[in-house]
Amino acid sequence: MTAAPTPTPAPAPARTPEPAAPAPSGRRPGRGPRRGTLVAWAFLAPALVLFLYFKFIPMFEGLRMSLFEVRYVGDRFVGLDNYRRILTDDAFTQAIWHSVVLAVGTTAGSIVLGLVLALLVEGPARYLWFVRTAAFLPVVTTMAVVAEVWRIMYHPADTGLINSILGWAGIAPQPFLAGEDSSLLSIMGMSVWRGAPYDMMIFLAGLVGVDRSLYEAAAVDGASTWRRLRHITLPALRPVFWILFTLAAIRGLRVFVEVYVLTNGGPNGSSEVLMTLIYKLGFQKGELGIAAAGGIVLFVATLLLTVLVQVMRGRQAA
Repeated sequence: MTAAPTPTPAPAPARTPEPAAPAPSGRRPGRGPRRGTLVAWAFLAPALVLFLYFKFIPMFEGLRMSLFEVRYVGDRFVGLDNYRRILTDDAFTQAIWHSVVLAVGTTAGSIVLGLVLALLVEGPARYLWFVRTAAFLPVVTTMAVVAEVWRIMYHPADTGLINSILGWAGIAPQPFLAGEDSSLLSIMGMSVWRGAPYDMMIFLAGLVGVDRSLYEAAAVDGASTWRRLRHITLPALRPVFWILFTLAAIRGLRVFVEVYVLTNGGPNGSSEVLMTLIYKLGFQKGELGIAAAGGIVLFVATLLLTVLVQVMRGRQAA
């Protein structure tokens, strides 16, 4: 009788080796990100200290001074009387009006001229870099120097540079800065000349993003240059227009150096703006409380203008 074969035991399944425990790093969880944050704040600290000391502390001090009659010995609290005087004083009302007119004229002129310059110098030609650099020079030149040069050019006699050029065309000498009706317009012309190159560079950056195939398709369809500008270029530059409008309007409202150097608010206050009036009240007449209130009013106007532009931009984008 044959014995039954003994069954061979099945091989045991291979065991998967357990992963080795990570070596202790000696760092607590979350320590790395926290350390990176501390390093970032350490690098930012010097700049934040400078901003705090030279920007934010003076802002709050100006707000405090606007509620007081500042004296050499002991300030007297007057509440909103300084603001009430600003809103009812004819000199402040006239200065605010001049600031608004100058801001509107400078903004419109610099944007239009900047767009024209950008369209003229836009392209890949090699020589255009020189033209762009030459056109941008007024922006990097010190405002006091620019204003002094234009003051000499605006000399009201027939020997002045601009009057000499006008004389070649048979136009009588103009008073420019010496006339009550022309002083603000003369300052506006210089501000447009200086602000247009800055707007030109922003427009050039915006024109780079315009799809060139649209121009080619429009040319094939027989669209004229004006139609291509109106229906392709200007809609594509709409975000650039909003940015430039905000910057130019703020620049126009806070104008000071050019007015101070060219006319100092004259003649007879015909070119007085809010910044020059604040300067005269604070540093020449010693009425620091009223001057601080005027600075707060200017800050609020600038803030409201910025918010208004952003709201209008958001509604149009939606």
